[in-house]
Amino acid sequence: QVQLVESGGGSVQSGGSLRLSCAASGFSFSDFCMVWLRQAPGKEREGVTRIETDGTTAYATSVKGRFTISRENAKNMLYLQMNSLKPADTNMYFCATLRGRCWGWGFSYRGQGTQVTVSS
Repeated sequence: QVQLVESGGGSVQSGGSLRLSCAASGFSFSDFCMVWLRQAPGKEREGVTRIETDGTTAYATSVKGRFTISRENAKNMLYLQMNSLKPADTNMYFCATLRGRCWGWGFSYRGQGTQVTVSS
């Protein structure tokens, strides 16, 4: 059974940093594309960043240069380092996964999310 559990969210002032983690279980982590998504209530879900099985990354324009995705296959962990946070980054953040290569912001499974709130 695929499980994705996010942690590390919280409240921070504008310009601050947070590091999100996603603990994965129930699947062969190193064989799966991993994705970070975000969504605010009443708004469309937005792809934030993704990392391929070979470590290749991609970022949404809105976070490029501020956010860094990484994965630690030995520990089945996915991370999102978020720096220079802005109020517009306030969202629920989800990690998600798709077997094999990433397909845009597509996913087969996602976690329950962790809330990030950035105050001005």
